Amino acid sequence: MAIPTSELQSINPSSLIELFKLELVEGLHYATGNPSSVPTVFRFHSGTSMNSNANIIWQGETYQRFPITANGFEFTGSGQIPRPTLQMSNLGGISRDGSVISVSDLLIIVNLTTTNNDLLKATLRRIKVLASSLDNANFSSGSNPFGTPNSNELPQEIFIIDRKTIESRDIVEFELVSELDTENKFVPARQVTRADFPAVASFLNR
Repeated sequence: MAIPTSELQSINPSSLIELFKLELVEGLHYATGNPSSVPTVFRFHSGTSMNSNANIIWQGETYQRFPITANGFEFTGSGQIPRPTLQMSNLGGISRDGSVISVSDLLIIVNLTTTNNDLLKATLRRIKVLASSLDNANFSSGSNPFGTPNSNELPQEIFIIDRKTIESRDIVEFELVSELDTENKFVPARQVTRADFPAVASFLNR
């Protein structure tokens, strides 16, 4: 389902669209050599970034509109690496390649491979892109009215599911840990240049 024309006026071309990609681990969450036993990658978005009830297509991959709440990604002045939470609806289902499954049912399947795993060590990628960079297929007109689709994005933030904190009929919540924490890396994990922060570069050049 493409974004209807009626919704385009509410979208700012410079708005950051927040996408999430959940990746399961072979041998831990599903049987080695048998990925068909359970969907292994889930892509979704909350819909709040651009008030869209539609799925979003980014680089040819579909991100499902799914009720989630993700908080705590921001770094603080204390220097501590954040430990965000991901809260997912347990009503309805999350889809992958035509399969629809509730989060609790996914946990049951995963726990058949590793007892009481509850998606521990699964990878969650937080992807932020501009509305002007979204694929043409997102729009009912067949082209992005805000710009030329491209692969530009902010550096992806990679988190690992550390534990399940809540499971009820309505929601399942996970606590995440940064990949930096699990690999004992220092922040930043990549070299930051003036091109990354042109406003700061302009200030420094005065």
